[in-house]
Amino acid sequence: MPLIVQKYGGTSVGNPERIANVANRVVKGWRDGNRMVVVLSAMAGETDRLINLGKELSDDPDPRELDVLLATGEQVTVSLFSMFLKSQGIPATSLLSHQARIYTNQAYGRARIVGIDTARIREELKKGRIVIVAGFQGVDEVGNITTLGRGGSDTTAVAIAAALKADLCEIYTDVEGVFTTDPRVCPKARKLDRISYDEMLEMASLGAKVLEIRSVGFAKRYDVPLCVRSSFTDRPGTLVTKEDKDMEDILVSGVAFSKNDARVTLTRLPDRPGIASRIFNTIGDANIVVDMIIQNTSIDGFTDLTFTVPKGDLKKTLELIGPLTREINADQIHSDENIAKISIVGVGMRNNAGVASRMFSTLAAQNINIMMISTSEIKISCVIEDKYTELAVRELHDAFGLEVARPRGTLT
Repeated sequence: MPLIVQKYGGTSVGNPERIANVANRVVKGWRDGNRMVVVLSAMAGETDRLINLGKELSDDPDPRELDVLLATGEQVTVSLFSMFLKSQGIPATSLLSHQARIYTNQAYGRARIVGIDTARIREELKKGRIVIVAGFQGVDEVGNITTLGRGGSDTTAVAIAAALKADLCEIYTDVEGVFTTDPRVCPKARKLDRISYDEMLEMASLGAKVLEIRSVGFAKRYDVPLCVRSSFTDRPGTLVTKEDKDMEDILVSGVAFSKNDARVTLTRLPDRPGIASRIFNTIGDANIVVDMIIQNTSIDGFTDLTFTVPKGDLKKTLELIGPLTREINADQIHSDENIAKISIVGVGMRNNAGVASRMFSTLAAQNINIMMISTSEIKISCVIEDKYTELAVRELHDAFGLEVARPRGTLT
């Protein structure tokens, strides 16, 4: 009997009517002979409402207590979902994170799943029940409630699918799949039938909001077939799967962008061993993720260092490195929040020259200045002024012919 894990986001369960519609979709899968595990997010807007509620009583809510508060959003959704199923005579049970035994580290607000004991879920499945699990949350080694951060329910679903060795993990959202770029920015964006794990990892890390990056990492590591679909239609979605030859024949699969980064520059740092490690160890110890890093050529024993961090972590980053830069006699710290990161992604880049030059020429033709550049085997990212974001996305989408499917082997 096939085992399917489905995840439904906040928009999909945004009110009682939508909860009932989703439940009917799940019941259809169950009646078709599948064992069903359903992971739910909080109702749309509920997490933000809870955060604002906490901030009414505290300017800087305690992270542990904030996680206790935020976890109630998913508790409401899974209980309502299970109530509806049972009222229809369908065997079902809801499980919170401690009941589903989803274990995490203690990084409140951005915890990482370290293990899942599937015994309780398997026990409920053996009884023929639909199992509804609260997404976004876990428990640490001493039983404290933790949350996984934005998009954490995706990670919950894929981690459960991996632990259960599910036949399929379906991520239901308010879009029909993975597009070549955000259709709200570029009307010519096209839905992809398939995309490789590596391409999806890059797209997720670079600003595409369809899937949370850790969920894709779990899927790749444990070879979980992953499908992104809309909960509002029955149209096929996008399959995230292993790379194959057909995927390699496509030069660029998508254009991603993010306005959630800030740039930090440290000028005239002493150019000697250990300086960079002290700076980035300090930032890393605070669980702040550094993305792009550029260090200039040394002149007279000094160098400049520029890097990007999440915009929400900029203030904390400056507070952390301020005393350190004074200690090592750096000259100045500059920061800029008015930036955007624009990226092109495609496994076909590995074996084709000229991709970077086309990207840079396309931006130059629109008089868009490039502040930073970062590359990997399958992506090129540029930092630009954020006011040019939408223009850059549309121009790059056109430049690489993403409106229609085309072989990647040429740049014509």
